[in-house]
Amino acid sequence: MFPKFSLLLCSALLAALSVPFPHSQERSHMNAKKITPILYAKDVEPCVKFWVDRLGFEKTVEVPDGDKIGFAILQKGALELMYQRLGDPKDDATLKLQAGQGPTYLYVEVDNLDATLAAMHGIEIVIPVNETFYGMKEFGIKDPAGHFILFAQPAASPKH
Repeated sequence: MFPKFSLLLCSALLAALSVPFPHSQERSHMNAKKITPILYAKDVEPCVKFWVDRLGFEKTVEVPDGDKIGFAILQKGALELMYQRLGDPKDDATLKLQAGQGPTYLYVEVDNLDATLAAMHGIEIVIPVNETFYGMKEFGIKDPAGHFILFAQPAASPKH
């Protein structure tokens, strides 16, 4: 079950992707070039290490925040992911953000689920490998910041 905030965010995103011209009866759709998740973390460093060491991503941008990483962009091919460090809890904007924050859920389709599972050695598997009714073989973990990541690959034979 997705948190209420996630449903509101999805609704807002869908609305933003089909914005009509103000003076036209016809709907005009913008062409989205990509959507990049921004995940918040108390500490960005372990998240960067997770994606780089285990999944072969490259850190393409790093913005320091004192002696820590405040922001990082990770990329692998056309895939991109951002991590932002949660700020000072005394900061009012940060408190508002943390109050509405829940874990994020990422669904990542991979070409080799067994290799991905092997790369997760030592990471707690929170959803064991299973085949779904919609024809995918999946498993889930939590990243170092507590976000859920469900890795999936089409199953050899879909369940009916």
